[in-house]
Amino acid sequence: MPAENQPGQGPARTKRADALRNQQALLDAAAAVFVTSGVDAPIREIAAGAGVGLGTIYRHFPTRADLVVAVYRHQVEACAEAGPSLLGSADAPLAALRQWVDLFVDFLVTKHGLANAMQSDSSGFEALHTYFLDRLVPVCAQLLDAAVDAGEIRPGTHAYELMRGIGNLCIGRDSDPRYDPRRLVELLLRGMSEVRTSP
Repeated sequence: MPAENQPGQGPARTKRADALRNQQALLDAAAAVFVTSGVDAPIREIAAGAGVGLGTIYRHFPTRADLVVAVYRHQVEACAEAGPSLLGSADAPLAALRQWVDLFVDFLVTKHGLANAMQSDSSGFEALHTYFLDRLVPVCAQLLDAAVDAGEIRPGTHAYELMRGIGNLCIGRDSDPRYDPRRLVELLLRGMSEVRTSP
């Protein structure tokens, strides 16, 4: 009996891998659309970006809230995984921190629509917020510690404080397209930079 089941396992695995790739493509496309058009963007715009039909999206994500939450989790994981990767590839820890903050800002722009999309499930929103902190605060702390150890920023800034400050700077982005939080985030990072003076 086991020998008869084995031939069917290859195609099943391939189908699962294809479905996973489709889902990842959907999440990437949705994240990009949410950043530019907000979480209320037409589903057909996301489908076009992912190169799939509307039915595929609804099969994976029956409601818009399901899609928004999945994008949220997908971006949290992308941010979490990017930290160590950037730290290993950037010329300096501060450069890695700046690149990570840029990804974090993209994530925050998407995140701001989450509360509206989950109006009926405040407990679910709180659980996601806890998950967000558990995954990203240690990554930000690692980047900050590396930049401090390299003498590129002043010590004393905590990861949660920095993330909270960046979050507050991003709040006005979705209500006023003239407002660019990245400029102020850059000023914040500059202010953290170590200023060395001659003895």
